[in-house]
Amino acid sequence: MLCKRRFNSPVRVKNPTTPLILLIINLLNMKKLLILFFWGALASCNNTPSATSGKTGGSSEGVPEGPKAISYSIINTYPHDTSSFTEGILFYKGELYESTGNYGHSRLLKVDLKTGKAVKSLDLDAKYFGEGIAIVNDTIYQLTYLEKVGFMYSLKDFKKLKEFTFSAAQGWGMTDDGHSIIATDGTSNLYYYEPGTFKLQRTQSVTESGSLAFNLNELEYIDGFLYANQWQAPYILKIDPASGQIVAKADLTEVWKRVQLKDPKADVPNGIAYDATTKKMYVTGKLWPEMYELQLSQ
Repeated sequence: MLCKRRFNSPVRVKNPTTPLILLIINLLNMKKLLILFFWGALASCNNTPSATSGKTGGSSEGVPEGPKAISYSIINTYPHDTSSFTEGILFYKGELYESTGNYGHSRLLKVDLKTGKAVKSLDLDAKYFGEGIAIVNDTIYQLTYLEKVGFMYSLKDFKKLKEFTFSAAQGWGMTDDGHSIIATDGTSNLYYYEPGTFKLQRTQSVTESGSLAFNLNELEYIDGFLYANQWQAPYILKIDPASGQIVAKADLTEVWKRVQLKDPKADVPNGIAYDATTKKMYVTGKLWPEMYELQLSQ
C-alpha cells in the first residue's frame, strides 16, 4: 500500500508567537482605518454649505460668480457716418464728440446726433492713428494707437494745446470719472492718469469670474461703473472700478447682425456714450451706418 506522505518532507511546527504578531498587525490596520474615517468625516463637514452663508448656488467658495446678463431695448436710431472708423464717442455738456482711427483718416469730430454729420472737424496728421477721447474741464484729450503720444485740444475751437506721452504700450479707449482719466490698451488693464499732466496714478486689472479679462477697448463711466466694449466681441462689460471685477455684461449680437444687414462693410461694435443731462446711453461701431440709443436693464 502506497503512502501519500513523503517521509523526507519537512514537518511544519506552529510558531507560538504568530497569534501575537497577527494581533498587532490587526490593531495597526484598525488604527489606519480610524484615521482615514476621521479625515473623511472632517472633509465632508468642510464641504457642507454654511447655513448662515446665504448662498443657495453659484460658484464654489473663493471663486467669484460670473457676470449677470444685461438685457436692453433700442429706444431710438440715428444716422452715423459710415466713413468713421469709430474709436470713441462721448457727450459733454449735451454735445456729441467722436474720435476716429486709421492712418490718413483719423479725425476729431463734433457731431450732430440727429443728422450724423460733423459740425466741427480736425484731421490728424497721416502718421497718427486716432484713438479714444475724454473731455475734462473743457479740454479734449485724444490718444493715438501705436505712437505713444496724445493730444490736448481746446474744446471751443479744437486748437491743439499740447502733446503728452503715456505709460501704456498702446492707446485704445478712454473716459474719466470726474477725478482721473481712465484708459485701456487692449489688455485687461485700466490706466488711471492725472488730468493736465497725464501722469500715471495707478493701474487696475479687470477680471471676469476670477480670470483676467482681455481686449478692453472703448470706455464710458456711468453712475459709478465703467462700461467697456470688448474688441472683436459683441459685449459691453460693466466693471466695478473698485475691484476691477466684471459684474454684468450686455450681448449686442442682435444689434451687430442688424447693422451688418444694412451694411456688410460695418466693422466691430465700438463706441459707448452717456448723456448725463438726459440720462441716455448711445452705442455705435466702426464704419456703422447707425447709432442707437439703448435702455439697459441694469
